[in-house]
Amino acid sequence: MITDKFGRPMHDLRISVTDRCNFRCRYCMPKEIFGRDFAFMPKEQLLSFEEIERLARIFISQGIKKIRLTGGEPLLRKDLHLLINRLVHIDGLEDIGLTTNGVLLEKQAQKLKDAGLKRVNVSLDALKDEIFKSINDSGVSTKHILKAIHKAKEIGLEVKVNMVVKKGMNEQEVIPMARYFKEHEIPLRYIEFMDVGETNGWDMKKVVTKKEIFHTLLNHFELEPIDSSYIGEVAKRYRYKGTKAEVGFITSVSESFCSTCTRARLSADGKIFTCLFASGGFDMKQMLRSGKSDEEILEVIQKIWGNRTDRYSDERTVQTAKNRKKIEMSYIGG
Repeated sequence: MITDKFGRPMHDLRISVTDRCNFRCRYCMPKEIFGRDFAFMPKEQLLSFEEIERLARIFISQGIKKIRLTGGEPLLRKDLHLLINRLVHIDGLEDIGLTTNGVLLEKQAQKLKDAGLKRVNVSLDALKDEIFKSINDSGVSTKHILKAIHKAKEIGLEVKVNMVVKKGMNEQEVIPMARYFKEHEIPLRYIEFMDVGETNGWDMKKVVTKKEIFHTLLNHFELEPIDSSYIGEVAKRYRYKGTKAEVGFITSVSESFCSTCTRARLSADGKIFTCLFASGGFDMKQMLRSGKSDEEILEVIQKIWGNRTDRYSDERTVQTAKNRKKIEMSYIGG
């Protein structure tokens, strides 16, 4: 197992399989930027399933235990279940998950489960249809996503729901979301609005912090803390007292977790990023397609992680958030 300059091991790998998405959420891919004329990656620029599998094997040999497939919207990548089936057969991999907006999940859920997918995180930022449609800016209804969530749970996938909370957008949905997913015993994660990329209009004044959400919940529920399941777990988790249902918080703005971050990220076109807030990546596709051996690629990965010093959320200020060039979420993967 290799470690970075701060002694953090490489334990999780996020793999983006496409930069495309069928939502135009204003905090991620606003239509003004990602409109009909936006040039997404052509097919030949994307890593093939064979290339992703090869890199995954090398990463797993260095301590990666968990893989999460992301995007963009990963279910837009044709035959994604075939990639999952390749990855689950790699010795040493313990867990594979998927983050999705849920639009295509109901149709694909069984195929994904049969291929070996274990868990799915579904993004849903409101229960009220009017608010949700305003957020996704694509006309997709809440009912469609809820149906997919229940289908995934019904067939045996572990399901969690992610809710980005932003002032002026959906903070009034915090309690309705909590009630609904508590009743159905589906873990809900509140995510602070983050300054990922440069097109989402991030402003600290629009952040609803974990502390604010937590105190709002305490007006309606009794919560008790749950210990972390593993080193590097991002979510701060709580259980509704007297139930099996839980809720959690992703606090990358108000309570940084850089000191325990174990995540490497692989973009859809084969670049390695060592932080969600990175300004640049390291091109692996060129190595893959120029005949480099696994040993040569491994040496580069070891050097990249060994030199890692990222701690952006620890160092974030209003000025760094405004002035630092950052990769878009749809490109680097959530």
